Amino acid sequence: MSSENEKSDEPEQLALIRETVRKAKVPRAKPRTWRGAALAKELPVARVVVNKGALHLDQFFDYAVPEELDEAARPGVRVRVRFGAGAHQVRGGRREGGRLIDGFLVERRAESDYSGPLAALADVVSPEPVLGPELLGLARAVADRYAGSLADVLQLAVPPRNASAERRPSPAPLPPPGAPEPGSWTRYERGPAFLDSLARGGAPRAVWNALPGPYWAQEIARAVAATLASGRGALVVVPDGRAAGRVDAALTEVLGEGRHAVLTAEAGPEKRYAQWLAVRRGGARAVVGTRAAMFAPVRDLGLAVIWDDGDGSHSEPHAPQPHAREVLLLRAAHDRCAFLLGSTSCTVEAAQLVESGWAQALGAGREQVRKAAPLIRTVGDGELARDEAARAARLPSLAWQTVREGLKTGPVLVQVPRRGYVPRLACERCRTPARCRHCAGPLEAPEQQELRCGWCGRGAPDWHCVECGSTRLRAQVVGARRTAEELGRAFPAVPVRTSGRDHVLDSVPGRPALVVSTPGAEPVAEGGYAAALLLDGWAMLGRPDLRAGEEALRRWIDAASLVRGQAEGGAVVVVAEPTLRPVQALVRWDPVGHAQRELAERAELGFPPVSRMAAVTGPPEAVEGFLAAAGLPADAEVLGPVPLPVVRPGGPRRPGDPPPGELWDRALVRVPPGSGAALASSLKQARAARTARGGGEPVRIRVDPPDIG
Repeated sequence: MSSENEKSDEPEQLALIRETVRKAKVPRAKPRTWRGAALAKELPVARVVVNKGALHLDQFFDYAVPEELDEAARPGVRVRVRFGAGAHQVRGGRREGGRLIDGFLVERRAESDYSGPLAALADVVSPEPVLGPELLGLARAVADRYAGSLADVLQLAVPPRNASAERRPSPAPLPPPGAPEPGSWTRYERGPAFLDSLARGGAPRAVWNALPGPYWAQEIARAVAATLASGRGALVVVPDGRAAGRVDAALTEVLGEGRHAVLTAEAGPEKRYAQWLAVRRGGARAVVGTRAAMFAPVRDLGLAVIWDDGDGSHSEPHAPQPHAREVLLLRAAHDRCAFLLGSTSCTVEAAQLVESGWAQALGAGREQVRKAAPLIRTVGDGELARDEAARAARLPSLAWQTVREGLKTGPVLVQVPRRGYVPRLACERCRTPARCRHCAGPLEAPEQQELRCGWCGRGAPDWHCVECGSTRLRAQVVGARRTAEELGRAFPAVPVRTSGRDHVLDSVPGRPALVVSTPGAEPVAEGGYAAALLLDGWAMLGRPDLRAGEEALRRWIDAASLVRGQAEGGAVVVVAEPTLRPVQALVRWDPVGHAQRELAERAELGFPPVSRMAAVTGPPEAVEGFLAAAGLPADAEVLGPVPLPVVRPGGPRRPGDPPPGELWDRALVRVPPGSGAALASSLKQARAARTARGGGEPVRIRVDPPDIG
């Protein structure tokens, strides 16, 4: 063929290629404004929640649905939309411009409430519906309770998409199992009746004070099995991956493989999303997981369980910072399902649930408690002062003897508090905490300055103890810190293992060894520990926090629960003043009684959880202006503001701390029972108005702050 013919054929070949491409794929407008495209014939309006956490944007936005996206644009799917286009950017009857952002399609409608032109959906990211009406309603309730935005809650509730996990089918659901035997639930007076109610489709609500020992995971698994036997789903939220692993193993033993899903960060994004999809699609009816699992979309939820609700891991650090216990309480109320709050200890919130009648107490008799709990012995200041061994070697004689005896039969646990606890002040004579006469906040003397309240900032130059009248104060941190090296030198023939923030052990063998651990990182010993030492009790009791006593008791009981029972020779020595209420509660093994007394005192003083409280932090001028502009409820009481400690640049920071080097204030807003919703609403509206105006320095809001001094 000649070159002349080749040139003459080239235009025809190009025309043919173009025609083939046009027939193969209808071109879309770029960028995807769908200008001129036909809209869906039915329900052409999509209501979308966009991924913008700003409070003044906490609403649904309407978008037009192009005909090409009609089938894929179903309620619950992820979409891409253009957001931020001005009303003047209209071409061909469509609003154009703006930035592409993610969102969720929550509803299809025939008409829009907005009278102007609508922008079109840019794309449907995935046809997988991930946001159902139940989850949407729960997220809305959580956002309202914590003065946050729906978009922020959905960021916590719906995990990021993984395309490969989405393409794989989820396993088919298995038929309901048979009702389990009560097993170790017979140790509790109402335990078998609780399981029987779950198996019959009931919705009992209980606060469970679990006996010490390794059986709590099996007992949770049996409660889940009873719920599944009724044809319903179950959700279990635990504080960390180690606890999730124990419940996972117990569920596998009781239910077998394939009936439950595990949602933890350790699983990785793809596996975790695949497990979450299995729950969403109905393939798994039971879920166990850490904090984020509180939003797991379990179908026909019949039981919500939270274990160890006093653990700080249950409090979400990201906005709006909800607590897993409160989220599960909302789910139990909305879904009318059973609820089980379990712990070897007892929080004040748990005691309030029982006192209000919302839940029933589920515990064991004193005979069972004495059989399961170890022997508790104390070493106080007076004994330390008279103990030559304690002065010379920084370890009381009783502790030495307990360690020697314990090492004959198994491992010994040594709990040492973390460093960095800030001491609070108390009466030197009777150890009653020093509190403000105006608001009952904790008194402090920063850098040896004059006394002032840590809540309202008022001075207290004429303080005296309300119990004994003494005017002398002391910092509530007494005694020396023990280290693994010192114990290793004292017991050179015994191996020493450590478990803490950098390296947390899950379990240790049942052979003789010294296991030094920080609170919350105690590994489980095979067959239980022979003994335990709880050192430096003042460091835990001396924290400048309303929950110091409750938290110390919880940490001690959690550690002591890993020790063998008194009948098997298990013993625990706690180095703390024996007259203090948390120490007495530990000796009697009565966390419920301690929580009830704490609740009565807080009710008298107007402390949470009897009252609702919110913390407002930011630069001094910003906090003052915000409180002045906020329409707080008439019964609201503002405490403060007071300056927060300045964070040193390069130093350690905790969630909620101000930026390094900046001077910030904190004010507490307190309202009586029944006004919590009004407080959250007023704070949310004030912050939304402030954000909409733009400018100004930032102000942070936290409803129900965990640490209030």
